[in-house]
Amino acid sequence: MKLILLGTGGYFPTSRRQTACLMLPEVGVVLDAGSGMCRIASQLQTERLDIFLSHAHLDHISGLTYLVNLVPAKVLARTRVHGDAGKLAAVREHLFAEPIFPVAPPFRFAPLVDSCALPNGGTLRHFPLVHPGGSLGFRLDWPGHSLAYITDTTANVDAAYLEHIRGVDLLVHETYFAEDVNDMPANTGHSSLMQVAKVAAAANVGRLVTTHIDPQIEDDSAFDLVAARRVFASAEIGIDGMELEF
Repeated sequence: MKLILLGTGGYFPTSRRQTACLMLPEVGVVLDAGSGMCRIASQLQTERLDIFLSHAHLDHISGLTYLVNLVPAKVLARTRVHGDAGKLAAVREHLFAEPIFPVAPPFRFAPLVDSCALPNGGTLRHFPLVHPGGSLGFRLDWPGHSLAYITDTTANVDAAYLEHIRGVDLLVHETYFAEDVNDMPANTGHSSLMQVAKVAAAANVGRLVTTHIDPQIEDDSAFDLVAARRVFASAEIGIDGMELEF
């Protein structure tokens, strides 16, 4: 199965990175709806989409307003946007308020239940993450392969979410900061590369790819991959357009 990173930045888009959006085209699953959603039309392979929101900060939801022009109406009519009930209500009330976006959502909002069935025999489960305003992590399993998506939280080997991601083939984890300076990750609810590498090693995942990167980092050499790979060998920096087989 293939995961495409449509947006790997956090906070605001740049010429290098759009904000958070990942897609599994063959099953029509999208994880978060940041500005990377602008690339979805060229990847569309299904007659419906299931979009799962980790939370409702703008860099994870702004792309919902792009869908009207990018996705055929018949697909949008079948599309579901899944998330925490309170977060979905905030999106509906505020992002789609008429003075802000005068087109009613052409898709349905679906509050998350304990698990969601996915095409091709897959299952998605969600779990809470610690972040200002709250966030969710996701684990997606199919027979023979698995994926976890963790964004907007502070990586720590003692974090409760580690048990939910244990043993996945592919971990896509936010790494907003290249280094932990002045406790900025903990103070902002984000993560640094070395701590994420430690989580990947502790959870015994197969492969780590980072995302939700600080848009002010202009050169990925700011991330000390050599040091991170001493902790977890299969670590990579995610970039927009990256295609990941798992």
